[in-house]
Parts: sequence; C-alpha cells; structure tokens
Amino acid sequence: MKTLLEEAPLALFEPAAAFPRAERTVQSGDVALAVKTWGDPARPTVVLVHGYPDNSEVWHEMAPLLARDYYVIAYDVRGAGQSSAPKGMRNYTFARLTDDFIAVIDALSPSKPVHLIAHDWGSIQSWEFVTEARLRGRIASYTSCSGPCLDHVGYWMRARLLRPTPASLGKMLGQLVRSWYVLLFHLPIVPELSWRLWLGRAWPRVLRRVEKTTIAPRATQTADGVRGVSLYRANFIRSLFTPRKRVAHAPVQVIVPTLDKYVSPALSEDLARWVPNYWRREVVARHWLPVTHAERMAGMARELIEHAEGKPESEALQRARQHDGHNPRKPLTGKLAVVTGAGSGIGRCAALEFAEQGAAIVAVDIRAEDAERTATLIRLSGGKAWARTVDVGNAEQMEALVDWVGKVLGGADIVVNNAGIGMAGGIVDTSERDWQRILHVNVWGVIHGARLFARQMVARGQGGHILNTASAAAFAPSRDLAAYATTKAAVLMLSECMRGELAGQGIGVSAICPGFAETGIMASTVYAGTTEAQQAQLRARAIKLYQLRGLKPETVAKAMLRAVLRNKPVVTVGIEAHSSRFISRYAQWLSRLMARVSMAGH
Repeated sequence: MKTLLEEAPLALFEPAAAFPRAERTVQSGDVALAVKTWGDPARPTVVLVHGYPDNSEVWHEMAPLLARDYYVIAYDVRGAGQSSAPKGMRNYTFARLTDDFIAVIDALSPSKPVHLIAHDWGSIQSWEFVTEARLRGRIASYTSCSGPCLDHVGYWMRARLLRPTPASLGKMLGQLVRSWYVLLFHLPIVPELSWRLWLGRAWPRVLRRVEKTTIAPRATQTADGVRGVSLYRANFIRSLFTPRKRVAHAPVQVIVPTLDKYVSPALSEDLARWVPNYWRREVVARHWLPVTHAERMAGMARELIEHAEGKPESEALQRARQHDGHNPRKPLTGKLAVVTGAGSGIGRCAALEFAEQGAAIVAVDIRAEDAERTATLIRLSGGKAWARTVDVGNAEQMEALVDWVGKVLGGADIVVNNAGIGMAGGIVDTSERDWQRILHVNVWGVIHGARLFARQMVARGQGGHILNTASAAAFAPSRDLAAYATTKAAVLMLSECMRGELAGQGIGVSAICPGFAETGIMASTVYAGTTEAQQAQLRARAIKLYQLRGLKPETVAKAMLRAVLRNKPVVTVGIEAHSSRFISRYAQWLSRLMARVSMAGH
C-alpha cells in the first residue's frame, strides 16, 4: 500500500496545551484523506472515527479534551468532508475502509499502538479494524458508541429467529423499526435526491428538532449525505446475511445511549462471546453523544485508555466489565447500590438481596459495627461491599458520603434511603424534641440522600434508581402515630415529586410502603407521653403483634428489587399496606373513622 504524509508546519517540542489543531493529508491508494491532529505526538495516540452523515468536525468538542493528555487524530472518512470521494460502491467496502485506517496510523503512529474511539458508522467500520488480523497489536483499546459490528448483528438476529421467544422477537423487531433508514438507503436515487433537494440544507434544523442536538451548518453536508450512502450499500446486506465470526483482539468498551433512536441497547448485551475483554456502559442520552456529551464520553474513553496503558481499572470500569455465558450476568451486575440503615432489618436484607443480584454495596448505618457486619456478610457470599458510618440526618456527613461514592466508586446506580426510626403517641404528647428527632432521621435523612444522590446521578448521566422507604402509615391517619405517619407521608409525596422531576433523566424513583414488617424498629420505638415502664410494656406488645403478623424484612427487600427492575412508583407490601392504600383512595370516611381507634387501648 502506498502511504504519503503531507504535514503542515508544527513546533514539535512545545507543551501539550500549546498545540493547536493541525491539518494534514494522508494518501491511501488513490484516495487522499484529510486528517486533523491535536496534542503532543510523544504521548499515547488516540484515533477518532466519525459516523454518517458527519465528518471529522463532529469531534471538535471532544478532541481538545483528550488532547490534554494524548495525541489525537481525526480524519474524514473517504467520501466525507475534505477527503477524496471515489466513485463506485466497491470503493466503500470494509476492506477499503480498513486500508484507510492503516494508512493513517502508519503515517502518524507507525511505532506504537493507537487507542480507537468511534461513533455511529465510524463504530461500525471500527469493529472491522478491531477484529481484523492485519491490525492485531496495532490497536490498544477501542471505545465504541452507537455503532454495532454488522457481523455480530447478523448472528444476533439468527439466534433470535432460531430460538424465538416473545422477548427476543420483541427486541429484534424493535431494532428493525429503529433501522428504517437502512432500507431507505438501499433504494435507488431516493436518498441522494433527498439530500440534494432539501435535507442537506435542513440537516441542522432536523437534528435540532428530532434529536435536540445543535450543530453548525457545514459546507460539505449535502455531499457527505449523498456520498455516504455507499457505505451502507457496500456492506450491510453481505454482513447481515452471511456474517463472519469476528472476535476482537483488543479490549473494547461500548457506550450505550439509552435514548438512541437508531441503535437498540439490546445489540450490545451479548457481545462477551465476541469480545474477551469487554466493558458496557449506559448513558441517558441521545444518538449524537460526541456533540451533546463530549466531556462525558471523553471521560469514559479516558478510563479505558488509562487502563490499557497500565493503570488499574477504576471502580466504574470494574462494574462495567462483562462476562461470557459461562458466568451469566445477574440483573444488577455492574451496579453500585447505596443502602442507608443497612445495619439491620429491611436495610440489611435489601443490601443482601441486591448483592445477591450482582450489585456492589455501600452499607451505611449510624452504628459502625452494624454497617461492617452487613458488608462482611456480603463479602463472605462473594460480593463486593464497603461499610460507612453516617448520620443520615446530618447534611455535612451525607455530602461527604456522596462525594466519596462519586470520587472513589464512580457514583451510585441505586440508592435506598431506608434509615428510619419509630415513634408513637399523639400530637399533644409528642414533644418538640421528639419531633426534631424523628424529622432528623425519617425526613431529613431521606431528603439528603435523595437530593444529593439525585444530583450526582444527573451529573453522571447514566440514569439510576432511588428507593425511599415510607410505610403503610403514609396512607392511614392514626391518633397514635401522628409524628411517624406524618414523616412517612412526607416521604411518599417527596418520592412522587422526584419521580416526575427526574423521569427525563432516566432516573426512577420508588416509594416502598411496607406494612407490619418484623424488624428491630419496634424495640426502639419511642412512645411519647409514657413512663419507661409503660414504654417497655408497649414495645413488648408491639413486637409480639408484629411477630404474629409474620411479614419478613426479606419479603420487603424482594419487593424493593422488583421496584428497581420494573421502575414501579409505589410499592405496597403486606395486606395492611394494600388495604390502607385502598381505603385512603376510595373510602376516606372509613380511614378517618379508623384514625380514632387507639392501638394503645386508650
């Protein structure tokens, strides 16, 4: 292969921050490829490959971010931007595209492997590079976004047709609907005519309306759209109907925008069979991630690059690692769950249940020994857990917890605001001190955990789920539970408000409302307006009643898991919770009548 490098003047020994974008030309056979570079050539090399109908300008936000630490290369794929546009579909096959990539790295990084980052059609063709024998040892890592390997898709579709189930067929039909444009591109004349007549001029407006993505008009946009159709026509049908077994020879990270209208998240779920070193990370975003979330995408790519360069995996990267079919994924594999009040009762059972389903756990409790005990139980079962001692009602301590989870563990995927205390007694007998105590834990503890972790989840952009433990008492007024019922009703309303606010961020919020669960809360419940002897008697009576009811905290923990997996808004557990909710909705008169009855026998 003939390779020629024409280089613009550049001072090679300035600090990295002083390197502006430089433009060059690399010759690949008869095709001249327009290449842009940023950063210091002495540093590890990163190559960016754009999609359709883009050119290398799509990387102009992200490339300078990476150039702080790397030598960054972006080139216009043949037929796009300032690169040559050969005629004939045979000039746009994967083999020709692979030749172009080899020409670029031979010219600009001949003696060291490169880190590859690609988007959309750039990802599709880059899968060819990372599975091509000629490039073994030349690619140090690959970060792919919104572009599958077409051969893998071919096998993915075959598997679903050979063993059809409603779920598998639904995923396949969902992807076929997303891929409507591929069929359009195979029609003669129509796509080219559309680009020439109106779409080339209207493209920025289309993206703004359909994708909520802002791009500047490009002089080559019409030509990029017209010429790039050949990429689809030259490769799609062959790859899908006669797929090859393509195994990646480099570590691969797939970034999955969950709001992508064109590439289903299902396409990347089972890639471990093709990729021995595979990480998968979801982001709540639309298709054009390099434009809309350049910093976030650069950060994820940087984590894999640093690991490939010899650094240990970050906690976030560890959780994103995928395993093959011999070690099947559990529903929460790769997730990090923070559970408050995890030292006993529902909190401990929730921590153990979520760990059993694959999550790493941060067990939080005000009692250090109880938090550590829960974490130890998880570790003994083969899970990963950390114990943290925190007063959830203390804003500074909760801020420190959230900061630690973000910096050390990469951020929480699931948060269970479960810490709570019990309190009985009427409004007349409940002192200000009692009110302050229960509000501190039951309300402020939930507010701090929900607000601070929600802020972290939004900034992280990978979605998540927040569970707030309320109670059946949230539905049922009671003369004996004025303070407790008030706090739990506040938690329920807070959860409903947050759910509406965070839905667009991919963050689910659930309120868990258990009935008379058999936990340690009754043994520590304060009975306002009573003597110590009376409190002991009332606690013993309540404990016996709850034991007779027999609602186990393990049952509540399983309901919490279902709330996360199904994104349920309100989860009632136990007949008393179901009936209280029903009565509060449809027979409020009965609810008010029942509120007059004293559980203490007054």
